[in-house]
Amino acid sequence: MDRIARLRAGLRRSELDAVVLTHPPNIQYSTELRATAGAAIILPGRTVLVVDSRYLSVARSVADTRADTSVERAERSLDEAVVAVLRRENPGRVGVEGAHLPVARFNRIQSLLGTAAAGDAAGPVLIVTERLVERLRAVKDAGEIATLREAARRLSSVASQLRTFAIPGRTERQVASAVDDALKTAGFDRPAFETIVASGPNSALPHARPTARALREGEGVLLDFGGIYDGYCVDLSRTLHVGPESPAFRRLFDAVSEAHAAAIAEVKPGALPVDIDGAARRVLARHGLAEAFGHGTGHGLGLEVHEEPRISPHAPEGEPVLAGMVFTIEPGAYVPGTGGVRIEDDVLVVEGGCEVLTDGI
Repeated sequence: MDRIARLRAGLRRSELDAVVLTHPPNIQYSTELRATAGAAIILPGRTVLVVDSRYLSVARSVADTRADTSVERAERSLDEAVVAVLRRENPGRVGVEGAHLPVARFNRIQSLLGTAAAGDAAGPVLIVTERLVERLRAVKDAGEIATLREAARRLSSVASQLRTFAIPGRTERQVASAVDDALKTAGFDRPAFETIVASGPNSALPHARPTARALREGEGVLLDFGGIYDGYCVDLSRTLHVGPESPAFRRLFDAVSEAHAAAIAEVKPGALPVDIDGAARRVLARHGLAEAFGHGTGHGLGLEVHEEPRISPHAPEGEPVLAGMVFTIEPGAYVPGTGGVRIEDDVLVVEGGCEVLTDGI
């Protein structure tokens, strides 16, 4: 069953007659249209791509490969063009993406639809939905897995060079620049996010930004970086020590390393995200570091660098991880005034366990 067919099956289960996708990654996943703006209207028997002049040629190229897909050009605004299609096709219950459609834009579309949006049974009615496409995206197909494997291999090659970048006297910004250059050399389209390089006490900030601070002997340095390869994101963190290790750093590093291994050992089809997270959290608590670990243990990877599943204490109940899911395992411990350690790898859930996609150092 192709992606559109699976999405249409989800619409039927949700008692929807159509859905308007406005989040670019969801549009790309469902229709293969790569555009920074636009909409995809998924109807029972056909799909309409709504774009402005910038993406008209690309959308037509996509439509040429699918007999059930047509293109609507937005002459004035995307929202007006979407409403024109909905009025013409007249579906009843129309889903919109609650997590991605701003309230102001939702209200505008309702206003343009007129009395139909207010409950007129003869016209389209907007229904806020959650995670219709995101649930589908969480389980990767064979092509996506092959792309993510290759991306992880390339990211690991960058990780293997980190000790040549993180040397005393270089500033955090200089090290970050070296990592970004290595990502380009490795074949990535661009970084998946702003590279994090945090040395000494700065490493106690989980999402520190690189500064002009120079790396010093006897300190740790946390590096978190990722790349986009053929549209798919990978993400990796390593914590190194510059020069001789201090006992405080070794204590943190060993505890996080143990937590990292415990979480990976828990990954298998059917495992609950909260249990995977809990495996890491229990190890750090045993080392007296429960309060030093404030974020989740992992997040999904794919067209976005943060997507489903969420490996955290607050993950949705009753939604186990499934074979084909790809996500990070990244426990950390952060002690203000001392520093922090995070170790992050990307894993693929396979029958019986998981495959660790990344390595390096």
